[in-house]
Amino acid sequence: MAKLERVNFGSKLGVILATAGSAVGLGNVWRFPYMTGENGGAVFIIIYVASVLLLGIPCMISEFIVGRAGRANTARAYRKLSGGSFWTVIGYMGVLTGFLITGYYAVVAGWCLQYIWASLIGHMTGSPEYFRQYFASLSSDPIKPVFWTVIILGITYLVIKNGVRDGIERASKAMMPTLFLLLLVIVVASCMLPGAEKGINFLFKPDFTKINGNVFLAALGQSFYSLSIAMGCLCTYASYFSKQTNLTKSAVQIAVIDCLVAILAGLMIFPAAFSVGVNPDSGPSLIFITLPNVFQQAFGAMPVVGYLVSLLFFVLLSLAALTSLISLHEVSTAFLQEEMVITRRKAAVVVTVSTAVIGAFCSLSLGAVEGLSIFGKSLFDWFDFVTGQIFLPLVGFMTCIFIGWFLPHKLVRDEFTNWGTLRGRFFHPYLLLIKYVCPLAILFIFLHQLGML
Repeated sequence: MAKLERVNFGSKLGVILATAGSAVGLGNVWRFPYMTGENGGAVFIIIYVASVLLLGIPCMISEFIVGRAGRANTARAYRKLSGGSFWTVIGYMGVLTGFLITGYYAVVAGWCLQYIWASLIGHMTGSPEYFRQYFASLSSDPIKPVFWTVIILGITYLVIKNGVRDGIERASKAMMPTLFLLLLVIVVASCMLPGAEKGINFLFKPDFTKINGNVFLAALGQSFYSLSIAMGCLCTYASYFSKQTNLTKSAVQIAVIDCLVAILAGLMIFPAAFSVGVNPDSGPSLIFITLPNVFQQAFGAMPVVGYLVSLLFFVLLSLAALTSLISLHEVSTAFLQEEMVITRRKAAVVVTVSTAVIGAFCSLSLGAVEGLSIFGKSLFDWFDFVTGQIFLPLVGFMTCIFIGWFLPHKLVRDEFTNWGTLRGRFFHPYLLLIKYVCPLAILFIFLHQLGML
Protein backbone atom coordinates (compact mmCIF):
# COMPACT_ATOMS: atom_id res chain seq x y z
CA MET A 1 0.00 0.00 0.00
CA ALA A 2 1.42 3.38 -0.99
CA LYS A 3 1.75 5.86 1.80
CA LEU A 4 -0.12 9.08 1.06
CA GLU A 5 1.35 12.37 2.08
CA ARG A 6 -0.60 15.63 1.91
CA VAL A 7 1.58 18.52 0.81
CA ASN A 8 1.07 22.27 0.53
CA PHE A 9 2.10 24.71 -2.16
CA GLY A 10 5.55 26.01 -1.31
CA SER A 11 4.84 29.76 -1.54
CA LYS A 12 2.10 32.37 -1.81
CA LEU A 13 3.22 33.07 -5.38
CA GLY A 14 2.86 29.37 -6.15
CA VAL A 15 -0.70 29.38 -4.80
CA ILE A 16 -1.71 32.36 -6.93
CA LEU A 17 0.02 31.29 -10.16
CA ALA A 18 -1.09 27.66 -9.99
CA THR A 19 -4.71 28.50 -9.16
CA ALA A 20 -4.75 31.37 -11.68
CA GLY A 21 -3.37 28.91 -14.23
CA SER A 22 -6.36 26.71 -13.52
CA ALA A 23 -8.73 29.60 -14.19
CA VAL A 24 -6.83 31.12 -17.11
CA GLY A 25 -7.30 28.92 -20.15
CA LEU A 26 -9.05 28.74 -23.49
CA GLY A 27 -12.12 30.15 -21.73
CA ASN A 28 -10.24 33.47 -21.51
CA VAL A 29 -8.22 33.49 -24.71
CA TRP A 30 -10.69 31.75 -27.01
CA ARG A 31 -14.21 31.87 -25.56
CA PHE A 32 -14.17 35.33 -23.97
CA PRO A 33 -13.25 37.24 -27.18
CA TYR A 34 -15.92 35.63 -29.33
CA MET A 35 -18.53 35.97 -26.57
CA THR A 36 -17.57 39.66 -26.30
CA GLY A 37 -17.90 40.04 -30.07
CA GLU A 38 -21.32 38.40 -30.11
CA ASN A 39 -22.69 40.37 -27.14
CA GLY A 40 -21.93 44.01 -27.78
CA GLY A 41 -18.30 44.51 -26.79
CA ALA A 42 -17.80 46.91 -23.87
CA VAL A 43 -21.24 46.37 -22.30
CA PHE A 44 -20.54 42.64 -22.12
CA ILE A 45 -17.20 43.29 -20.41
CA ILE A 46 -18.84 45.56 -17.79
CA ILE A 47 -21.47 42.93 -16.97
CA TYR A 48 -18.83 40.18 -17.02
CA VAL A 49 -16.65 41.97 -14.46
CA ALA A 50 -19.71 42.56 -12.26
CA SER A 51 -20.58 38.86 -12.59
CA VAL A 52 -17.08 37.85 -11.49
CA LEU A 53 -17.44 40.05 -8.40
CA LEU A 54 -20.96 38.93 -7.42
CA LEU A 55 -20.88 35.32 -8.59
CA GLY A 56 -17.36 34.20 -9.40
CA ILE A 57 -15.48 35.27 -6.27
CA PRO A 58 -18.06 33.97 -3.74
CA CYS A 59 -18.26 30.61 -5.58
CA MET A 60 -14.47 30.42 -5.72
CA ILE A 61 -14.19 31.11 -1.98
CA SER A 62 -16.78 28.38 -1.35
CA GLU A 63 -14.73 25.80 -3.24
CA PHE A 64 -11.62 26.95 -1.39
CA ILE A 65 -13.41 26.44 1.93
CA VAL A 66 -14.47 22.90 1.03
CA GLY A 67 -11.02 21.99 -0.31
CA ARG A 68 -8.97 23.34 2.58
CA ALA A 69 -11.38 22.14 5.28
CA GLY A 70 -11.56 18.68 3.71
CA ARG A 71 -7.80 18.40 3.04
CA ALA A 72 -8.48 15.72 0.44
CA ASN A 73 -9.52 15.17 -3.15
CA THR A 74 -12.81 16.80 -4.14
CA ALA A 75 -15.01 13.74 -3.60
CA ARG A 76 -13.52 12.88 -0.21
CA ALA A 77 -13.62 16.53 0.92
CA TYR A 78 -17.38 16.73 0.41
CA ARG A 79 -17.82 13.30 1.98
CA LYS A 80 -15.89 14.34 5.10
CA LEU A 81 -17.68 17.65 5.52
CA SER A 82 -21.13 16.22 4.87
CA GLY A 83 -20.66 13.20 7.11
CA GLY A 84 -21.20 10.89 4.18
CA SER A 85 -24.70 12.25 3.48
CA PHE A 86 -26.40 13.03 0.18
CA TRP A 87 -24.13 16.06 -0.34
CA THR A 88 -21.23 13.68 -1.08
CA VAL A 89 -22.62 13.47 -4.61
CA ILE A 90 -21.39 17.03 -5.29
CA GLY A 91 -17.78 15.92 -4.89
CA TYR A 92 -18.18 12.91 -7.15
CA MET A 93 -19.93 15.01 -9.79
CA GLY A 94 -17.12 17.56 -9.60
CA VAL A 95 -14.50 14.85 -10.17
CA LEU A 96 -16.52 13.34 -13.03
CA THR A 97 -16.99 16.76 -14.63
CA GLY A 98 -13.25 17.53 -14.47
CA PHE A 99 -12.44 14.09 -15.88
CA LEU A 100 -14.81 14.37 -18.83
CA ILE A 101 -13.72 17.92 -19.64
CA THR A 102 -10.07 16.79 -19.63
CA GLY A 103 -10.81 14.38 -22.48
CA TYR A 104 -12.49 16.69 -24.96
CA TYR A 105 -10.58 19.83 -23.86
CA ALA A 106 -7.35 18.02 -24.79
CA VAL A 107 -8.65 17.76 -28.36
CA VAL A 108 -8.92 21.56 -28.65
CA ALA A 109 -5.50 21.92 -26.99
CA GLY A 110 -4.16 19.47 -29.57
CA TRP A 111 -5.45 21.66 -32.39
CA CYS A 112 -3.36 24.50 -30.94
CA LEU A 113 -0.23 22.33 -31.14
CA GLN A 114 -1.02 21.42 -34.74
CA TYR A 115 -1.32 25.12 -35.59
CA ILE A 116 2.09 25.77 -34.01
CA TRP A 117 3.56 23.02 -36.19
CA ALA A 118 1.75 24.32 -39.27
CA SER A 119 3.09 27.81 -38.60
CA LEU A 120 6.65 26.51 -38.25
CA ILE A 121 6.52 24.69 -41.59
CA GLY A 122 4.85 27.59 -43.40
CA HIS A 123 1.31 26.26 -43.83
CA MET A 124 -0.42 29.20 -42.16
CA THR A 125 -0.64 31.35 -45.28
CA GLY A 126 -3.46 31.56 -47.79
CA SER A 127 -6.92 32.93 -48.48
CA PRO A 128 -9.82 33.00 -45.99
CA GLU A 129 -11.25 29.96 -47.77
CA TYR A 130 -7.92 28.15 -47.30
CA PHE A 131 -8.11 28.61 -43.52
CA ARG A 132 -11.70 27.36 -43.45
CA GLN A 133 -10.74 24.28 -45.41
CA TYR A 134 -7.61 23.76 -43.32
CA PHE A 135 -9.56 23.66 -40.05
CA ALA A 136 -12.31 21.48 -41.53
CA SER A 137 -9.68 19.08 -42.82
CA LEU A 138 -7.80 19.04 -39.48
CA SER A 139 -10.86 18.50 -37.27
CA SER A 140 -12.07 15.60 -39.43
CA ASP A 141 -8.65 13.99 -39.90
CA PRO A 142 -8.45 10.51 -38.27
CA ILE A 143 -4.79 10.78 -37.22
CA LYS A 144 -3.42 14.30 -36.66
CA PRO A 145 -5.84 15.50 -33.94
CA VAL A 146 -5.57 12.21 -32.05
CA PHE A 147 -1.77 12.39 -32.25
CA TRP A 148 -1.68 15.93 -30.84
CA THR A 149 -4.28 15.06 -28.17
CA VAL A 150 -1.98 12.30 -26.93
CA ILE A 151 1.03 14.65 -27.04
CA ILE A 152 -0.63 17.39 -24.96
CA LEU A 153 -1.87 14.84 -22.42
CA GLY A 154 1.64 13.35 -22.30
CA ILE A 155 3.09 16.77 -21.49
CA THR A 156 0.43 17.19 -18.79
CA TYR A 157 1.37 13.81 -17.33
CA LEU A 158 5.05 14.81 -17.09
CA VAL A 159 4.02 17.78 -14.93
CA ILE A 160 1.46 15.95 -12.78
CA LYS A 161 3.62 12.93 -11.94
CA ASN A 162 6.18 15.18 -10.21
CA GLY A 163 3.69 16.29 -7.57
CA VAL A 164 2.37 19.57 -6.28
CA ARG A 165 5.58 21.51 -5.62
CA ASP A 166 7.99 20.00 -8.14
CA GLY A 167 5.35 19.55 -10.83
CA ILE A 168 2.32 21.84 -10.71
CA GLU A 169 3.85 24.78 -8.82
CA ARG A 170 7.16 24.77 -10.72
CA ALA A 171 5.40 24.53 -14.10
CA SER A 172 2.99 27.33 -13.17
CA LYS A 173 5.83 29.64 -12.15
CA ALA A 174 7.39 29.13 -15.58
CA MET A 175 4.28 29.11 -17.78
CA MET A 176 2.15 31.91 -16.33
CA PRO A 177 4.77 34.70 -16.67
CA THR A 178 5.54 33.40 -20.18
CA LEU A 179 1.85 33.51 -21.05
CA PHE A 180 1.58 37.12 -19.84
CA LEU A 181 4.69 38.14 -21.77
CA LEU A 182 3.44 36.59 -25.02
CA LEU A 183 0.05 38.19 -24.49
CA LEU A 184 1.55 41.64 -24.00
CA VAL A 185 3.80 41.31 -27.07
CA ILE A 186 0.84 40.43 -29.31
CA VAL A 187 -1.37 43.14 -27.75
CA VAL A 188 1.26 45.80 -28.52
CA ALA A 189 1.66 44.52 -32.10
CA SER A 190 -2.11 44.43 -32.62
CA CYS A 191 -2.78 47.88 -31.15
CA MET A 192 -0.15 49.49 -33.41
CA LEU A 193 -1.96 48.48 -36.60
CA PRO A 194 -3.74 51.09 -38.75
CA GLY A 195 -7.38 51.36 -37.72
CA ALA A 196 -6.78 49.52 -34.43
CA GLU A 197 -8.56 52.27 -32.49
CA LYS A 198 -11.92 50.94 -33.78
CA GLY A 199 -11.26 47.65 -32.02
CA ILE A 200 -10.16 49.44 -28.86
CA ASN A 201 -13.33 51.55 -28.90
CA PHE A 202 -15.42 48.40 -29.38
CA LEU A 203 -13.89 47.00 -26.19
CA PHE A 204 -13.96 50.11 -24.00
CA LYS A 205 -16.76 52.40 -25.25
CA PRO A 206 -20.03 50.82 -24.14
CA ASP A 207 -23.17 51.03 -26.24
CA PHE A 208 -25.86 50.53 -23.61
CA THR A 209 -28.55 50.04 -26.26
CA LYS A 210 -27.08 46.55 -26.78
CA ILE A 211 -27.93 45.41 -23.27
CA ASN A 212 -30.62 42.75 -23.03
CA GLY A 213 -31.36 39.67 -20.96
CA ASN A 214 -29.25 37.41 -23.18
CA VAL A 215 -26.18 39.61 -22.65
CA PHE A 216 -26.60 39.41 -18.89
CA LEU A 217 -26.99 35.63 -18.91
CA ALA A 218 -24.11 35.17 -21.36
CA ALA A 219 -21.83 37.24 -19.10
CA LEU A 220 -22.90 35.27 -16.02
CA GLY A 221 -22.23 32.00 -17.82
CA GLN A 222 -18.84 33.16 -19.08
CA SER A 223 -17.73 34.22 -15.59
CA PHE A 224 -18.63 30.76 -14.34
CA TYR A 225 -16.85 29.02 -17.23
CA SER A 226 -13.66 31.05 -17.25
CA LEU A 227 -12.98 30.78 -13.51
CA SER A 228 -13.06 26.94 -13.63
CA ILE A 229 -15.85 26.82 -11.06
CA ALA A 230 -17.52 23.44 -10.37
CA MET A 231 -14.88 21.40 -12.22
CA GLY A 232 -13.18 20.21 -9.04
CA CYS A 233 -10.01 22.18 -9.87
CA LEU A 234 -10.34 24.95 -7.28
CA CYS A 235 -11.42 22.55 -4.55
CA THR A 236 -8.52 20.19 -5.28
CA TYR A 237 -5.93 22.98 -5.37
CA ALA A 238 -7.35 24.46 -2.15
CA SER A 239 -6.66 21.16 -0.41
CA TYR A 240 -2.95 22.04 -0.88
CA PHE A 241 -3.37 25.52 0.66
CA SER A 242 -1.74 26.16 4.02
CA LYS A 243 -3.74 27.37 7.03
CA GLN A 244 -2.19 30.82 6.56
CA THR A 245 -3.54 31.27 3.01
CA ASN A 246 -6.04 34.13 2.92
CA LEU A 247 -8.88 32.59 0.90
CA THR A 248 -10.70 35.83 0.14
CA LYS A 249 -7.55 37.68 -0.90
CA SER A 250 -6.45 34.75 -3.05
CA ALA A 251 -9.85 34.56 -4.77
CA VAL A 252 -9.79 38.31 -5.52
CA GLN A 253 -6.22 38.15 -6.88
CA ILE A 254 -7.08 35.18 -9.11
CA ALA A 255 -10.25 36.89 -10.35
CA VAL A 256 -8.25 40.04 -11.19
CA ILE A 257 -5.70 37.99 -13.13
CA ASP A 258 -8.51 36.15 -14.90
CA CYS A 259 -10.27 39.37 -15.93
CA LEU A 260 -6.99 40.99 -16.96
CA VAL A 261 -6.07 38.08 -19.24
CA ALA A 262 -9.56 38.06 -20.75
CA ILE A 263 -9.48 41.80 -21.51
CA LEU A 264 -5.93 41.58 -22.87
CA ALA A 265 -7.11 38.74 -25.11
CA GLY A 266 -9.74 41.12 -26.46
CA LEU A 267 -7.06 43.77 -27.03
CA MET A 268 -4.97 41.17 -28.82
CA ILE A 269 -7.77 40.15 -31.20
CA PHE A 270 -10.20 43.00 -31.90
CA PRO A 271 -7.78 45.80 -32.95
CA ALA A 272 -6.29 43.41 -35.53
CA ALA A 273 -9.75 42.22 -36.61
CA PHE A 274 -11.10 45.76 -37.07
CA SER A 275 -7.88 46.76 -38.82
CA VAL A 276 -8.70 44.40 -41.70
CA GLY A 277 -12.49 44.79 -41.53
CA VAL A 278 -13.35 41.44 -39.95
CA ASN A 279 -16.68 41.24 -38.12
CA PRO A 280 -16.11 40.93 -34.35
CA ASP A 281 -18.92 38.39 -33.91
CA SER A 282 -17.22 35.58 -35.84
CA GLY A 283 -18.17 33.09 -33.13
CA PRO A 284 -16.21 30.00 -32.07
CA SER A 285 -14.40 29.93 -35.42
CA LEU A 286 -12.66 33.21 -34.51
CA ILE A 287 -9.46 31.57 -33.27
CA PHE A 288 -8.84 28.76 -35.73
CA ILE A 289 -10.32 30.15 -38.95
CA THR A 290 -10.62 33.94 -38.77
CA LEU A 291 -7.52 34.98 -36.82
CA PRO A 292 -4.80 33.29 -38.90
CA ASN A 293 -6.15 35.21 -41.89
CA VAL A 294 -6.46 38.41 -39.82
CA PHE A 295 -2.80 38.30 -38.76
CA GLN A 296 -1.73 37.56 -42.34
CA GLN A 297 -3.68 40.52 -43.72
CA ALA A 298 -2.90 42.93 -40.88
CA PHE A 299 0.85 42.49 -41.23
CA GLY A 300 0.81 42.04 -45.00
CA ALA A 301 3.50 44.73 -45.44
CA MET A 302 5.66 42.94 -42.86
CA PRO A 303 5.18 39.21 -43.55
CA VAL A 304 7.91 38.17 -41.09
CA VAL A 305 6.15 40.07 -38.29
CA GLY A 306 2.82 38.55 -39.28
CA TYR A 307 4.37 35.08 -39.21
CA LEU A 308 5.89 35.64 -35.76
CA VAL A 309 2.67 37.09 -34.30
CA SER A 310 0.66 34.16 -35.63
CA LEU A 311 3.18 31.65 -34.26
CA LEU A 312 3.36 33.36 -30.86
CA PHE A 313 -0.43 33.48 -30.73
CA PHE A 314 -0.76 29.71 -31.03
CA VAL A 315 2.06 29.18 -28.53
CA LEU A 316 0.06 31.42 -26.18
CA LEU A 317 -3.10 29.40 -26.80
CA SER A 318 -1.25 26.15 -26.11
CA LEU A 319 0.16 27.47 -22.82
CA ALA A 320 -3.29 28.64 -21.73
CA ALA A 321 -4.76 25.25 -22.59
CA LEU A 322 -1.94 23.42 -20.81
CA THR A 323 -2.29 25.33 -17.52
CA SER A 324 -5.97 24.41 -17.40
CA LEU A 325 -5.35 20.81 -18.46
CA ILE A 326 -2.88 20.41 -15.59
CA SER A 327 -5.50 21.46 -13.04
CA LEU A 328 -8.20 19.31 -14.63
CA HIS A 329 -5.87 16.29 -14.72
CA GLU A 330 -4.94 16.82 -11.06
CA VAL A 331 -8.60 16.55 -10.00
CA SER A 332 -8.81 12.95 -11.24
CA THR A 333 -5.24 12.07 -10.29
CA ALA A 334 -5.73 13.15 -6.67
CA PHE A 335 -9.03 11.27 -6.55
CA LEU A 336 -7.53 7.98 -7.80
CA GLN A 337 -4.38 8.31 -5.69
CA GLU A 338 -6.34 8.73 -2.47
CA GLU A 339 -9.39 6.56 -3.08
CA MET A 340 -7.48 3.61 -4.57
CA VAL A 341 -4.39 4.20 -2.38
CA ILE A 342 -1.90 4.02 -5.24
CA THR A 343 1.14 6.10 -6.12
CA ARG A 344 0.74 9.47 -7.83
CA ARG A 345 2.59 8.16 -10.88
CA LYS A 346 0.20 5.21 -11.32
CA ALA A 347 -2.84 7.43 -10.82
CA ALA A 348 -1.50 9.92 -13.37
CA VAL A 349 -0.91 7.12 -15.89
CA VAL A 350 -4.48 5.84 -15.51
CA VAL A 351 -5.95 9.33 -15.94
CA THR A 352 -3.71 10.12 -18.93
CA VAL A 353 -4.54 6.90 -20.78
CA SER A 354 -8.28 7.03 -20.08
CA THR A 355 -8.64 10.70 -21.03
CA ALA A 356 -6.58 10.06 -24.18
CA VAL A 357 -9.10 7.37 -25.14
CA ILE A 358 -11.99 9.79 -24.50
CA GLY A 359 -10.19 12.48 -26.49
CA ALA A 360 -9.56 10.10 -29.39
CA PHE A 361 -13.24 9.14 -29.64
CA CYS A 362 -14.32 12.79 -29.32
CA SER A 363 -11.90 13.77 -32.08
CA LEU A 364 -12.93 10.91 -34.38
CA SER A 365 -16.60 11.83 -33.89
CA LEU A 366 -16.03 15.15 -35.67
CA GLY A 367 -16.10 13.49 -39.07
CA ALA A 368 -13.32 10.93 -39.29
CA VAL A 369 -15.48 7.95 -38.27
CA GLU A 370 -19.15 7.37 -39.06
CA GLY A 371 -21.46 6.34 -36.24
CA LEU A 372 -19.82 8.30 -33.40
CA SER A 373 -22.81 10.55 -32.96
CA ILE A 374 -26.04 10.43 -30.98
CA PHE A 375 -29.21 12.11 -32.26
CA GLY A 376 -27.16 13.93 -34.86
CA LYS A 377 -24.72 15.39 -32.33
CA SER A 378 -21.05 14.29 -32.23
CA LEU A 379 -19.52 12.80 -29.09
CA PHE A 380 -17.39 15.94 -28.83
CA ASP A 381 -20.50 18.14 -28.81
CA TRP A 382 -22.26 15.85 -26.33
CA PHE A 383 -19.33 16.00 -23.89
CA ASP A 384 -19.28 19.79 -24.22
CA PHE A 385 -23.05 20.03 -23.73
CA VAL A 386 -23.37 17.66 -20.77
CA THR A 387 -20.42 19.08 -18.83
CA GLY A 388 -20.82 22.77 -19.71
CA GLN A 389 -24.57 23.17 -19.71
CA ILE A 390 -25.70 20.57 -17.16
CA PHE A 391 -22.92 19.45 -14.79
CA LEU A 392 -21.19 22.81 -14.22
CA PRO A 393 -24.29 24.81 -13.25
CA LEU A 394 -25.71 21.85 -11.29
CA VAL A 395 -22.53 21.33 -9.24
CA GLY A 396 -22.17 25.09 -8.72
CA PHE A 397 -25.77 25.41 -7.55
CA MET A 398 -25.47 22.48 -5.14
CA THR A 399 -22.19 23.82 -3.74
CA CYS A 400 -23.85 27.15 -2.93
CA ILE A 401 -26.70 25.37 -1.15
CA PHE A 402 -24.25 23.11 0.69
CA ILE A 403 -22.11 25.99 1.95
CA GLY A 404 -24.94 28.43 2.59
CA TRP A 405 -27.54 26.14 4.11
CA PHE A 406 -25.95 22.86 5.25
CA LEU A 407 -22.46 23.44 6.62
CA PRO A 408 -22.32 24.96 10.13
CA HIS A 409 -21.70 28.70 9.80
CA LYS A 410 -18.97 28.44 12.43
CA LEU A 411 -16.96 26.08 10.21
CA VAL A 412 -17.45 28.36 7.20
CA ARG A 413 -16.50 31.43 9.25
CA ASP A 414 -13.41 29.72 10.70
CA GLU A 415 -12.11 28.92 7.21
CA PHE A 416 -13.09 32.37 5.91
CA THR A 417 -11.23 34.16 8.74
CA ASN A 418 -8.37 31.66 9.15
CA TRP A 419 -9.69 30.74 12.60
CA GLY A 420 -10.12 34.33 13.74
CA THR A 421 -6.71 35.61 12.63
CA LEU A 422 -8.34 37.71 9.87
CA ARG A 423 -11.00 40.35 10.44
CA GLY A 424 -13.55 38.74 8.14
CA ARG A 425 -15.55 41.94 7.61
CA PHE A 426 -16.87 40.60 4.29
CA PHE A 427 -18.13 37.35 5.78
CA HIS A 428 -21.77 38.39 6.10
CA PRO A 429 -21.98 39.86 2.55
CA TYR A 430 -20.30 36.66 1.30
CA LEU A 431 -22.82 34.48 3.14
CA LEU A 432 -25.71 36.54 1.76
CA LEU A 433 -24.42 36.15 -1.79
CA ILE A 434 -23.76 32.43 -1.48
CA LYS A 435 -27.16 31.71 0.14
CA TYR A 436 -29.37 33.75 -2.16
CA VAL A 437 -27.78 35.65 -5.06
CA CYS A 438 -25.42 32.98 -6.44
CA PRO A 439 -27.93 30.09 -6.48
CA LEU A 440 -30.51 32.24 -8.27
CA ALA A 441 -27.93 33.49 -10.80
CA ILE A 442 -26.75 29.94 -11.50
CA LEU A 443 -30.35 28.77 -11.87
CA PHE A 444 -30.96 31.48 -14.47
CA ILE A 445 -27.78 30.44 -16.33
CA PHE A 446 -28.91 26.81 -16.28
CA LEU A 447 -32.38 27.57 -17.64
CA HIS A 448 -30.95 29.94 -20.25
CA GLN A 449 -28.46 27.35 -21.54
CA LEU A 450 -31.28 24.82 -21.88
CA GLY A 451 -33.28 27.35 -23.89
CA MET A 452 -35.92 27.78 -21.20
CA LEU A 453 -35.28 31.53 -20.72
